[in-house]
Parts: sequence; C-alpha cells; structure tokens
Amino acid sequence: MTSSEQHQRSPNLRRLYHICIGVIILFLIILQLKGTVRFTDDFSLINTDTITSTLIAPDDVITARNEVASTNERMQKEDAIEARIEEARINERMKEEDAMKARMEEEDVVNARNGEAADNERMNILLLYADDWRHDTIGVAGDKVVHTPVIDKLSSEGIRFTHNCVTTSICWISRATLTTGQYLSRHKQVMLKEPLLYYENYWNETYPGLLRDRGYHTGQVGKWQFHKYPREEWDFSTSDEYGWHWREIAGKMIHVTQKNEYDALEFLRKRPKDKPFLLTTAFFAPHCVDGSPEQYYPQNETKKLYNDVNITIPLNGIDMDESWKRLPSFFTEENEARGRWHWRFDEPVKAETMMKNFYRMETEVDKACGNIIEELSRQGVLNKTLIIFTTDNGNMHGEHGLAGKWFPYQESIRVPLVIRDPRMPSKAHGSTNDDFTLNIDLASTIISAAGVEQPARMQGRDISELYLPSKKETLQSNPWRTEFLYEYPARENPFHIPSSNAVVRKDFKYIEWPEHNVSQLFDLINDQFEENDLINDVKHSRRIAKMKNRLKKLAAAAL
Repeated sequence: MTSSEQHQRSPNLRRLYHICIGVIILFLIILQLKGTVRFTDDFSLINTDTITSTLIAPDDVITARNEVASTNERMQKEDAIEARIEEARINERMKEEDAMKARMEEEDVVNARNGEAADNERMNILLLYADDWRHDTIGVAGDKVVHTPVIDKLSSEGIRFTHNCVTTSICWISRATLTTGQYLSRHKQVMLKEPLLYYENYWNETYPGLLRDRGYHTGQVGKWQFHKYPREEWDFSTSDEYGWHWREIAGKMIHVTQKNEYDALEFLRKRPKDKPFLLTTAFFAPHCVDGSPEQYYPQNETKKLYNDVNITIPLNGIDMDESWKRLPSFFTEENEARGRWHWRFDEPVKAETMMKNFYRMETEVDKACGNIIEELSRQGVLNKTLIIFTTDNGNMHGEHGLAGKWFPYQESIRVPLVIRDPRMPSKAHGSTNDDFTLNIDLASTIISAAGVEQPARMQGRDISELYLPSKKETLQSNPWRTEFLYEYPARENPFHIPSSNAVVRKDFKYIEWPEHNVSQLFDLINDQFEENDLINDVKHSRRIAKMKNRLKKLAAAAL
C-alpha cells in the first residue's frame, strides 16, 4: 500500500475509532444509571462487577465529557434565550391587554350611552367660548405663529370641525343664536340690548334653561352682552364682562381674561358635587377695546411673545389695496370695517403690532382654558365632561382691505370648533370633520348630551351624530347639511354696515346685498379668498338663478 493510500485511510480509521469510543461511553453511562459502574473524580472507572479500568483511555473519556458539557451548556443558553423572548412576548401582550382594557373603561364608564342616566352619571358640560377668533388662527389649523397648545391638545383628544360657521357674524346676535339654537330670523335679537323675545317668553327653551330645569347646576361667566343680564336664571353668574381689557378690582389691576378664568374656577370649586354641571365661560378676548388707539392690550406676562417673528398682513398675502378695489362700489371709506382697517392695518409697523397683540391675547385665552381643564382633571371629572371650544364670529385681519366681521366672507363666518367628548371612541381622537357645522347646532348638541329632548323651535342638529357610532343610523336616515343660510340684518346706515344674505356651499357662495341691489358669486374651490366675483360671467347664469331661488327657500325656512 502506498503512503498516499495510507494517508487517505488514516482519517477513516480515526473516525471509526471515535465512533466505537462513543458507543462504549454510551454503554457505560447506561450501566452507571443502572448502578453497575461509577466514575471517579478523574473520570476513570471503578469496577463494581467485572469491568476494569483498562477498557477506555482517560484522555478520550475527558474529551467526550467536555463535548457533552459543551452541548448541554449551549442547550441551556438557547433555552434561556427562548424563555426570555417568551417572557417579553407575554409582558407585551399583557401591556396591550391592559391598555385596551383602560381605553374601554375610559370610553364606557362615564355617561350612559346617550346621556340618559342618573344625575351622578350624566355628563358635565363645559363650553369655552371666545370672541372675534376665526377658524385658522390656531396652531392645529396651520397657523405657524400663534401658540395655542391647549386647544391643539384638546383637538388631539377629540375632534376638530374645519368648516364650522356662524349664521350671523356679530357678537350679540351670534350669542343669541348660541343660547336659543335659532337663526336671527326666529329669535329676533337684531339690535344690541333690545329685549330678547326668548328671554322674555321662552327661556325654558334655551340650553341653560333646559338643563337647569333638568337638575343641572348652571353657570355663566364672562361676556353676555345682549339684552339685560339675566343673572337669576343661572345658579352661578358674574357681571357682564366685556368692553375692557384692564380694570382695577378690589385695589388690584386685573386683565379681563384673568377675571374670566378666576370666575370659572370659582364655579367649579364651589359647585355641589352631587349634581352634573353646565358652565359657559364666555371670554371677551381677543376682542378689541372699541375706539381705543391700541385696540389690543395683552397681559404683561405675554408682551415678549412673538417679538422675534415677522407676520404677513393680511394672512393670505394678497395686496390689501388691490383687494379693496375689487369690492362692490358701495364699500366706501364710510364702511365700518374699512374704518377699523385704518385703525389697525393701514401702516406696516402698526399692522404687525396689532396682529402680535391679538395673537398674545389668543395665547392668554388658550392658557386660561388649560387651567380650567386642569381643574376638571384635579377634581377627577375630566372624563365625565363634554368640552366644547368655539367662538362667536370670525375676524378679517386686512383681507379685502377690511377689519372686523359682519359680512359673509370666509374670514368673517368660519370659526373654530373643537369637541372633546368622553363618549367618543378612541380611534376618533385627533380626527377632523369637514361637514358644515353651525352655531345653531351648539344648543342641540349640549342638550342632547344631557339627555334632554330638543324643543320644536330649535333649528340646529346634534353634532355628535357626526362622530358617535351609536348615532350612525340617524345620520344615514337624515344626511347632514351640504349648504346653509347666512343672514345679516338691515340696521342703520346701509353704507356703514350693509345687510346681506347668502347661500354657502363648499364649491360656490352666492351673496345678496339687498339694500344696494347687488349680488356676488364666488367659486370657493378655485378662489378660496373670494377675490374674483363671477356674478357677470354668463357661464354661471344658470347656477346663479338656482342659488338665488334656493336662498329664498332657506330664508323662508329660517323664520
């Protein structure tokens, strides 16, 4: 046999040798388990019957023992890793189950399904109601300057309505509409401070009257403004706070927003704990002090806010002079909104100062809302309380060369609406809805949450139909509105604040100015800032005729 053949055969012999050794070791292990043999500490054999220590070389036995030990150690490590993985999976699953259980408890514990439960289970209701604050000047709506962290957080825990509008854009008429759930055409509160028909004869059909009659502890703080202040109609009320930003009270200067906040907190801390509550906190801010040269007077703590930012006036970036020229000819320097534009925006430095102070006062209201909501949390009733944030009307900040409200343009009629509702499924938190919700809907929404049937003369709808699964069938059988009527009454000089009526849709808006026999049509899809009037475009003559007829029907239905 050649050396090459011997070299090739040697590994085979060695492998056979080791196999035999392995078999012998296995045999010995079996014998040991049966008690026939045992091993010494050096792994040599002691013959308990007739087997001698010369059967196996000690080195081979040690090698085999190490291999077995290594295998066992590897298997133990793998088992330990698998155990840790399984333990982590179990822990994660338990956390998910606990979180799901907590969410279900949060959604189900409070409020009987539609607010129909015993007094101690009925939802509390908090309405946070600001002034002259339009839909897009909050952070969550896309404003890159103003800080509104509380409203933003409220939106993340609830739902924000992107096309919420008022049916008449002026403070006291909008507040009368809020209180009654009715169009101006029905509640008749045309002039400031004149008697309100529904206060004199139908208070028990307003949302505060209805809830107080059903056992709610009711409160009104802040601005009221229309007619006399019916203090006796609430369980808790303060003076009618509007028209000022700073005032000396009990020897100390206080800001109106601070006063509104303190009064709201006093209501919450003194309320009876065995009754559900309704609190309307009507902030005067960020409304200006009419006629004052500086218009907006923020708190000292916020005066440094926004100093390092530049603000475009108007916010849409369109030249104010050119936009002013595109308005109907009856818009003259006599117009109230034009006069306020001169107060605020006719000079760049002044315009930016006005807007920064306006933003500062919005941030102050946002902070006050946060302190009020924090009190709900401290009392353990946050998740038993329906919270609504909205405002009475919008505000033009230089758009169309105007400042203020009154008119049916988008900046004037669109206002924020955020609702945090404990009945809302968690998957809806942080969502938005672009249906037309209106200020006539707020009273209906509030009384529905309290389990109160809507009076026949209320004209709004329960907004919770748009986000509560339990009300899906109602929405299917009675679809939500796709248009609405805007109305502003004839009051004084038609050149000062002209009356107007409009049909508002997502795609087009048709406006009539009856005192001047003028109409306008705007394509809101392609002209969101309403700069291009299409009323004389023959391509739209048929649409104009239809919308004109529709306006008449909507106006008749509002009576």
